[in-house]
Amino acid sequence: MCQQVINESGSVSRGGIYTRSVPHIAEGAIAMASVTATETGPIVRTQQGRLRGSMAEGAAVFKGVPYAAPPFGANRLLPPRRVAPWDGVRDALSYGSKAPQLPYPPPLDVLIPEPVAAGEDCLNLNIWSPGLGSSGQPVMVWIPGGAFEHGTGSSPCYDGSRFARDGVVCVTINYRVGAEGFLYLGDATANLGLLDQLAALEWVHDNIAMFGGDADNVTIFGQSAGAMSVGTLLSLPRARGLFRRAIAQSGAAHQVIPAAAAELVAARLADALGVSATRAAIAAVPVDRVLLAQAHLASELMTNPDPERWGSDVVMSQMPWQPVIDGDIIPSRPIDALRDGVGADIDLMVGATTDEWRMFLVPSGAIDAIPDQVLAATVESYGLPVEATLARYRDMHPRASDGDLFASILGDWYVGIPVLRLADAHASSASAATFVYEFAWRSPQYGGRLGACHTLDVAFVFDTLGNATEPLMGANPPQALADTIHAAWVAFARDGKCGWPSYDLGRRATMRFDLVSEVVDDPWSATRRTWEEAR
Repeated sequence: MCQQVINESGSVSRGGIYTRSVPHIAEGAIAMASVTATETGPIVRTQQGRLRGSMAEGAAVFKGVPYAAPPFGANRLLPPRRVAPWDGVRDALSYGSKAPQLPYPPPLDVLIPEPVAAGEDCLNLNIWSPGLGSSGQPVMVWIPGGAFEHGTGSSPCYDGSRFARDGVVCVTINYRVGAEGFLYLGDATANLGLLDQLAALEWVHDNIAMFGGDADNVTIFGQSAGAMSVGTLLSLPRARGLFRRAIAQSGAAHQVIPAAAAELVAARLADALGVSATRAAIAAVPVDRVLLAQAHLASELMTNPDPERWGSDVVMSQMPWQPVIDGDIIPSRPIDALRDGVGADIDLMVGATTDEWRMFLVPSGAIDAIPDQVLAATVESYGLPVEATLARYRDMHPRASDGDLFASILGDWYVGIPVLRLADAHASSASAATFVYEFAWRSPQYGGRLGACHTLDVAFVFDTLGNATEPLMGANPPQALADTIHAAWVAFARDGKCGWPSYDLGRRATMRFDLVSEVVDDPWSATRRTWEEAR
């Protein structure tokens, strides 16, 4: 547990790698006194040293800002360490390295472009500010997704300039992924990727006033594994006070694994590397070899999904690297903690796309090669009655093939049902507001078969429709829809209202975003009833 104590210096220790000053009265004045405009770009003084940024589209932009020391060398496979202060002015003009990771397999590497190279100095963030001389602007911190094995805050879709244009200080972060971020060996060290996220949020809390932001009005938001991170952070005792609002896009609060399963994965990794399953032994292995071993594990998990080797939770999710219920950082399953009222004072927006899992089945052609026995076995593995469940899904999707049903059922297991469970848990126990949405606009790509798939909503949220998004959504995605969605996210970050009724267990009001956006009551009622006793 993380206990706050007042130090002799007048700071509050959070048990993390930073401290924050109290009270907050002078933060705006400090920020205005710590900003310098020069011909070569704005300069801001942070707690670690001065940073030089640039101006773009009217926003002050700072890229590749270190929020923690490089997590390699003596720091490898350990919690994030404080950044060493620097003298002089440090340039923050280009994106920093992303965390070491495997590339996305084709064709996802084209559909989800991440052009920034990996490197050791990867614990960095990027800031877009609407006004350095101002104070009190709402802050949004983006946690990227990628199945906890990929991801960077430097994707072209995550450019925060439109948020800055609309009066929001936007921050995007990197964190460790794969074994570097989520290896668990049964010792006192766990969830390094989550600790990175907490360190980034602590850095924001301590420094964002210097960029015009309000440290007491922070919204965290993320998609996919980023949304799963948001759902987990909502439940963590040591995240208290670091954010006021949260948005979870296509992810919720289910995706964690027990410590025993995580130790099985660690043992498999050590075997693949030919070393003992200790932190020191694995930390001594070059990063490239660990990444190759991760690829080997992913292949082995797919071809030999034996629960005795991996743990049933890992077999079900096919995600060997994810947050671990270690009893300390994550005391219990996040969704259970949220049902008990944890995070009840945090405003929440949560939602999904209509056709989540078509992203992973249509581009590869796998959707046309799903035999009926695989469909039935999948339903059974989820603890659902096979015949009744398939009959209900065929009623909901009368023209669907077996592959279409497979995509719908997987999408509901991974995303749709966890989103509904999170919405219900928060709405039933929270004093703060709950809002739910569905993103329903269908991509024209792949002959229109992608549908409203996973990740399709992200560029609409950031208002970054353009060349980088064309492979996923075609040449002419609807800008008016981006205007609507982006404005809703900005409004929520500003004051916790997003333009449609809040969600309750009676009406279950849900905003459906499409060419014509409208509020729909309980749109997933049939799906919810189908999964009543599962997930």
